[in-house]
Amino acid sequence: MGREAVSAPPNALVTGASAGLGRAFAERLAADGFAVTGIDRDAPGADPPFDHVRCDLADPGAVDALVGELAARGPFNWVVLNAGISATGPFEMIPPGAHARLLAINTEAPIVLTAGLAAAGALAPGARLVFVSSLSHFTGYPGAASYGASKDALAVYAKSIRAPFKKAYGVSVSVACPGPLRTDHAARHAPEGADAEKRMPPYEAARRILAGAQRGKAMITPGAGATVFAFIGGLAPGPVTSVMKRIIYDKLDRSVF
Repeated sequence: MGREAVSAPPNALVTGASAGLGRAFAERLAADGFAVTGIDRDAPGADPPFDHVRCDLADPGAVDALVGELAARGPFNWVVLNAGISATGPFEMIPPGAHARLLAINTEAPIVLTAGLAAAGALAPGARLVFVSSLSHFTGYPGAASYGASKDALAVYAKSIRAPFKKAYGVSVSVACPGPLRTDHAARHAPEGADAEKRMPPYEAARRILAGAQRGKAMITPGAGATVFAFIGGLAPGPVTSVMKRIIYDKLDRSVF
């Protein structure tokens, strides 16, 4: 009797996979049986449940080279473009290079990766493509202006390609806009005295976002608080921006970038 062929597990790709929300995405997908490729500049620590590929997403040349490597690993059934950094403080006090790096990682890299994977045929039919934006998409973000701009641009890009990608590739595109999360990155950029317990754990956010994307939701705001904030921000962006200024910008005692 001949041997039965063993099918390879489906593929998933997560950027910013070494820590925080990205690590939560990677662990969740791995637990669901996906062979996960995790992209990150930083090492993931001991026993990551994914194949770590080191890349500084702020380096355009490195991102271009990464597209070729990822194309060889595909096709991917899930692509979660999660990597992101922030820069907080008075806008004029943050060096121009910090703004440029932020925009490269948060906006340029996911756009380049998406275009490259699509052109290379590395998105499987029926794949889920998730862009991690932010609740700042729904309002201004005093104290983190370039971060808010980068995440808003990413959300608009994702919305713009949703219909064409569905028609051309059979790929579902979702935008996730989580609120503050209980991560080291969020704590580093939070005002002094901010209560981390009020933030959503990253594993809960990852679970809600992946479940929403699986259902084909175009916009995912994980949690009741995020959903209410997005609704109010859409109705009254000016007052919500003023509230953001009081609870974030007015309490910042340092610049972090």
